Order: sequence, then structure tokens, then C-alpha cells
Amino acid sequence: MTDEITTKIALFKGKEIRKTLRNGEWWFVIVDVVAALTESANPAQYLKNIRNRDIEFDSLFNPVDKGGVQIDPPLALPFSTAGGTQNLLCWNTEGIFRLIQSIPSSKAEPFKRWLAKVGYERVQEIENPELATKRTRMLYKLKGRSDDWIEKRMRSIAIHEELTDEWKNRGAKDNNDYAILTAEISKATFGVTPSEYKKLKGLVRENLRDHMDDFELIFNMLGERATTEIHRTENTKGVPKLKADAKAGGDIAGGARRQLEKRLGKSIVSGKNYLKKPEDKKLLNK
Repeated sequence: MTDEITTKIALFKGKEIRKTLRNGEWWFVIVDVVAALTESANPAQYLKNIRNRDIEFDSLFNPVDKGGVQIDPPLALPFSTAGGTQNLLCWNTEGIFRLIQSIPSSKAEPFKRWLAKVGYERVQEIENPELATKRTRMLYKLKGRSDDWIEKRMRSIAIHEELTDEWKNRGAKDNNDYAILTAEISKATFGVTPSEYKKLKGLVRENLRDHMDDFELIFNMLGERATTEIHRTENTKGVPKLKADAKAGGDIAGGARRQLEKRLGKSIVSGKNYLKKPEDKKLLNK
């Protein structure tokens, strides 16, 4: 599928930069890049000011006739945000280099090298997908996650990818369909949608699953794995039936969660997350 989109968070000197893999190429959220290079409190306004003073740069956003200019214009691409799925203006590596030319910043050169490194790593990952897994593990380790938690998180990633592959092959057409189906599983498993869960945990851009504890990850995996198996057993086709299956899979996980909560006398659904302290410090403070 040539239009497949995968979203990730990249880090540049502690600054989060959202990026989207589109047609095998990374596209970066422009305002995130502006924020990383300028530390502006209002990167959207900063970008607007650049466009106002640099007519040639501004013309790249709405090209009438590219002529001899061989640079792709920015694209509005979907990202999951606190307010749901939103289209954010992104640019590929070549476009970001052009953006850097219009930003008078001492951080420009290190950022160029960072972009080159990100691009090179992507080429390596295409040739050897195992490298992407190793980098993900290393990133979680640097964030203070325990080996046990990392193993569960990596397994949850594999289960989710397996499920989305089933959705794509069985009639789901875009990110909106995926978001609806994911929400069905989450509501049945935890009683809240992903956006409601993020609000409960005080998350904005962060990945919800990166801030789940062991039990949350386990029940999330159970709901998604059950849904995948239901799809395969019943040979499900079409979004309406996929949605019904998603609820059924989530109901299985939700039932197991409620049984455990009854035995433990406490809720598994939690506002706790890993924002303030690494996991190892949290364990020491228990």
C-alpha cells in the first residue's frame, strides 16, 4: 500500500518532533521543527512571520507551477492528538532543509546533521527491520523503563500491528477507521476511549501505551489479540462487522479486568503514568 502512514515521535536535544512515514519517506511536523530551532512560545505564529517576510519560501506552500523547482510542497497529514485525529502541516527532509534556510538560528547546523542521521537510520531499518526494534528498546531503556515492561510494550506493539494489518485487509480504509475500531476496543476493555484515557493520565502528545503499567498493557493486548482472532475465525469483512468484533474482543478483556479488580479491590484503570518519574524510581518509592 503506497500511501501507508506510520507516525512516531523523534527527539532532537530533548524536543519532541512528530514525524510521519509516507511512501517510505519521513515527513516532519513543521511547527515542531520551528519550536525545536527557535524555542518560540508560538511556533505557528513564528512560521507565519517567516512566510510573510520570505515570499519565495511562502510560494512553496501553494505552488501554482513548480517549473524548475523540484521540491514537494508541505502536506497536511493525520496525527493522533489530545483532541482526536488532526491534520498537521508536514514537510519532507528536503522541505525542512529549505525551512532551516529561513530561520536565523544557531541550532540549524546540528539539526541538519540530526535530519541526515534520521534519514540514514530509516534506510538501515528498511534493509534490516530488526534495527528499528533495537532502537525502540534502547529509547525505552533511556527513559527508565524496566526490562519486563519493555518486553510487554514490544509485544503490545507487535499485537497492535498484527491487528491493524487484519483491519487493512478486511475493509478498513484509513486512519479514521482505525481510530474508530481502536476506540471500540478501548471502551469495552477499560470503559474509556483512548482520548479519554489520555486526559485521565494528563497526556497531550505522548503515546498512551507508553504510559500504561503492566496490567493496563496486558488487558490492552488481550482485547486486541482477541479481536484479531475473532476476525480470522469469522472471516470478517467490512467496517461495521469489524466494529462489532472490536467490541466483542474488548468485552472479553473488560470482563477479565473487572474480575481482577473485584479480587484486588482496586481499579486497573489508572491516572498514573511515567511522565514525572522513570519506572525504576517509581518502583523504589512504592
